[in-house]
Amino acid sequence: MTTIKTGIGRRSFLKSSALAGGGLLLSFSWLGGCNPSPKEALSLPKEWFELNGYLKIGENGLVTIMSPNPEIGQNVKTSMPMLVAEELDVDWKNVIVEQAPLNTNVFTRQLAGGSQSIRQGWKSLRMAGATARRMLREAAAKSWNVPLDEVTTEASMLYHKGSGKSASYGEMASAAASITVPKEVELKNNKDFKIIGTSKNNVDGKSIVTGKPLYGLDYKKEGMLIAMMVQPPGFGMKLKSVDDSQARSMPGIKDIFTINTYKDDYARQWCDVDAFNDLVVVVGNTTWEVMNARKALKLEWEQFKDHDISSSSFSGDKVSIKVPGGLENSTRHALLMNEYAAKPGKVVRKDGNPDAAFSKAAKVIERSYSAPFLAHNTMEPMNFFAHVTADKAELVGPIQTPEFMEKSVAARLGLPLEKVDIQMTRQGGGFGRRLYGHFLVEAAVISQKVNAPVKLIYTREDDMSNGVYRPAYHALYRAALDADNNLIAFHVKAGGIPESPLFADRFPAGAVENYIAEEWSAPSNISVGAFRAPRSNFIAGAEQSFIDEVAEAAGKDPIQFRLDLLDRAIKNPVGEKNDYEPKRYAGVLELVKTKSNWGVDTPNVFRGVSAYFCHDSYVAHVIDLVMENDKPRVQKVHCAVDCGIVVNPVAAINLVEGGSVDGIGHAMYSGLTFTNGTPDQNNYHQYRLIRHREAPREIDVHFVQSDVDPTGLGEPPFPPVMGALANALYKASGKRHYQQPFIMEGVKRG
Repeated sequence: MTTIKTGIGRRSFLKSSALAGGGLLLSFSWLGGCNPSPKEALSLPKEWFELNGYLKIGENGLVTIMSPNPEIGQNVKTSMPMLVAEELDVDWKNVIVEQAPLNTNVFTRQLAGGSQSIRQGWKSLRMAGATARRMLREAAAKSWNVPLDEVTTEASMLYHKGSGKSASYGEMASAAASITVPKEVELKNNKDFKIIGTSKNNVDGKSIVTGKPLYGLDYKKEGMLIAMMVQPPGFGMKLKSVDDSQARSMPGIKDIFTINTYKDDYARQWCDVDAFNDLVVVVGNTTWEVMNARKALKLEWEQFKDHDISSSSFSGDKVSIKVPGGLENSTRHALLMNEYAAKPGKVVRKDGNPDAAFSKAAKVIERSYSAPFLAHNTMEPMNFFAHVTADKAELVGPIQTPEFMEKSVAARLGLPLEKVDIQMTRQGGGFGRRLYGHFLVEAAVISQKVNAPVKLIYTREDDMSNGVYRPAYHALYRAALDADNNLIAFHVKAGGIPESPLFADRFPAGAVENYIAEEWSAPSNISVGAFRAPRSNFIAGAEQSFIDEVAEAAGKDPIQFRLDLLDRAIKNPVGEKNDYEPKRYAGVLELVKTKSNWGVDTPNVFRGVSAYFCHDSYVAHVIDLVMENDKPRVQKVHCAVDCGIVVNPVAAINLVEGGSVDGIGHAMYSGLTFTNGTPDQNNYHQYRLIRHREAPREIDVHFVQSDVDPTGLGEPPFPPVMGALANALYKASGKRHYQQPFIMEGVKRG
């Protein structure tokens, strides 16, 4: 067993036997930062909804476990409570799961992003369950007058073998409330897990398929008005004038006005990214009435000039962001990226003497790759409910960063932080888009302005053209082979608009004697932000496509070529800053090689491979592709994953399947282009996503058996599948693909 300090004292625990019919409630900071006052403890039933991270045991043995993090489809609302339940030693059928409310006093990472929820909560959530179990055992030992170490638990029951006595958790819950919180507890050995590692169905599954109100768009409140906004028609533009005379007289319209989401002197957080700060707002009784009134507005726009925005990074460092004026075009973007790629970039890593190695190479392979801006396109467009009064702000809706946006709302409204209450709904998709909560601030400002409860709703067109997009990217690769076809030098120069996708210390860094990585970035007024597997979502596909081409030039099997490089990184690594563990990297390649029967040819089936490391996990894909009526169709995806211990296998498989389909779709079909600052695509009839009929017919997922603590999974399966697809398409058509989406370059049988 692992002994762990609880980091939780009596002031950090809320315990009470004042529940109806008796029971035990434990409420705590997962990171030991809770300091509830005695008054809060006394008003327990009222305070449950203001506390975060608690488990509640009733007299009938039912256990309520709160799930602290936002749920965006990654199934943490099921998997995180499983960690608590495992160490509590409770029967899962006796567990009720509820979404925790936001409370930054007792929980310091209520964030859905970076594939970190399970990784960050692995020990602290288990500690919560272990602490409760220890207190129940102590209560039983005291009641039965037996030593603590003779009291055991199993499936929500307490036992004393010597006397034959037993009791349910419910029977001992009230007594446990008087037990002193232990200073340290023991966590189970991995081999003793009974819940972790078993498949548990989505706790919201039935509600989802039966249409229960779970999402932000479902939320309603008596007296609620509907608000919609009008934004500039293009990036680089701002509002000049408003004529709302006709719209004001239309049925159901309550008010029309302009707002600034953020004040000019506000120092933004990293999550305060917004495309357009000055907006025209229409408020009315119904969505239809408001949409019609928007069409009747007569608005004038003008171009803005270069300006700076004060912001901060995720770590809190202050940064100044330069926003250039002008109306941007995708044609110019392509030329600009080529111009930057032709110039020297900023060298961020250099091993050996790459220049000398390239100069004496027997063969040099050089290729460029590019990808367009991408829109997140969550199924549920942005929305949020807000009811702001003179001394309180109540907000309800889908947000990935509630604890950060709470600060933004408080600052914008001029309210103390404790007067802002954000309740999290289930989210109809996020993919990084809901990390940026300007729409939440907009809802709050609108409610404050009209002095009424308001739900702000974006249309699909609003959502796609008011973007926080995946940047446009470009990567130039060069590889040098000697006379024996050994890779002796590797060069990557990567950049984008407005940021670089480069990870200088990832594979093949550390596996090549002479290695150089350069980066560059070009400024833009098009707002960008995290998109599922940020930066990796482009660079992985480009890198893995290029490595395949180098392997072919060297006359080597593409999997073996990668394994040989990783063997060098294992036995004699170059440099000391390599991000990845080469043994684990090689492990997923070996596993997918075996499971896919790599090397066994099947007539008319074309195969491509890739492997990548991100978010502390390793994923390898092999794609089996066929041509049907001269069109490519992914027949099967073989996938090997090393994400450490798999908490909930069925949920993990779903994440890998979803990430694989998502990656194939974006690589093949998706792209957002601009003409004079305006997106050319504003809905699904123009912006191409993968269709059901185009999804892989089969996805075969295998996990490396591991005792490593869990690592990321929501994002790692997304990037590498793009490279596997490109490599399979080459085998089918004889044509390499260097520009996403691949459909733009055409795909025909070779």
